[in-house]
Amino acid sequence: MGGRKLGVVMNGVTGRMGYRQHLVRSVLAIREQGGVTLADGTRVQLEPLLVGRNATKLREIARRHDLPRWTTDLDAALADADYPVYFDSQVTQVREKSLIRAMDAGRHVYTEKPTAESLTGALDLARHARRAGVKNGVVHDKLYLPGLVKLKRLVDGGFFGRILSVRGEFGYWVFEGDWQPAQRPSWNYRAQDGGGIALDMFPHWNYVLENLFGRVRAVTARVVTHIPHRWDEQGHRYDATADDAAYAIFELDGGIVAQVNSSWAVRVNRDELVEFQVDGTEGSAVAGLHRCRVQHRAVTPKPVWNPDLVETQRFRDQWQEVPDNAVLENGFKAQWEQFVRHVVEDAPNPYDLLSGARGVQLAEAGLRSSREGRRVELPELTA
Repeated sequence: MGGRKLGVVMNGVTGRMGYRQHLVRSVLAIREQGGVTLADGTRVQLEPLLVGRNATKLREIARRHDLPRWTTDLDAALADADYPVYFDSQVTQVREKSLIRAMDAGRHVYTEKPTAESLTGALDLARHARRAGVKNGVVHDKLYLPGLVKLKRLVDGGFFGRILSVRGEFGYWVFEGDWQPAQRPSWNYRAQDGGGIALDMFPHWNYVLENLFGRVRAVTARVVTHIPHRWDEQGHRYDATADDAAYAIFELDGGIVAQVNSSWAVRVNRDELVEFQVDGTEGSAVAGLHRCRVQHRAVTPKPVWNPDLVETQRFRDQWQEVPDNAVLENGFKAQWEQFVRHVVEDAPNPYDLLSGARGVQLAEAGLRSSREGRRVELPELTA
């Protein structure tokens, strides 16, 4: 692998998301393709240095993928000038301090979200990055999903006319862990460990809504814990202290109203695990992870409510599939390439720590709305 190299300290790759999406499907996939292509046609190759607390797991991952560098010493990794980028996919509780250490070492930072446990912490990170003069990015992977790429194309092309509303459904049944193993780690269901679906998913919904339709200006939400007890990885029963479902109304710029349900206690009766229906004066669309279907005003059917007759129209068959029209890769990998270009050639990067702070702001506002039983407005943030 010749050409320019960019060293990346990767902290948290022993976790499911850090390993599967960021190491294997992003960084290693970029290495296999020969690096990231820059605007001038040259390529920059990534050199990962794995960091974590479990030496046994790190050693095994490094052996499996023939990676020469790993360590349990974060400070030593940050002190290595050959690795100017720091990536963090640790649990939320320890992320903030690690990012500050990386920025103090002069490293550019790229991180999973939520960026911090509180809005105060998230804003501190954005301001710290500005003072340190380092480039920074936050994972906004869902914007790169094929379904949402197609949806963005429709928005930019004016397909909807005036957008009226957005309806989002996300979630699936996460097994409690007693008679079948859970698909998610137990800390997700403990508030004291940074768990909760609102803190997990509202940052996602914030950047999706913001970048497709407009800034979120107010929220009315109800968060609940439907399943009060679960079983951890060792088979021990524990109290679920974090919310496992959140039902929210988001008010956006332009009078758009978005309703988004998020739940780990729902059984799926839709085509994909997340779907957004967008309705406008000229047309509507339903977008998921991969697919996007549309119905234009000119071909909208005219149903009539009659509970006495069995409905014979097959409403789903009346929608048209939006074509790919391009090769759409893994969303995590696509954003890794975008961030590498930002670091190396100063390409645009709107998905920074301030954007991440707005996601934490929405999560906090949603939790506050549920706790106080009222609508909560979101003030403008500055770093």
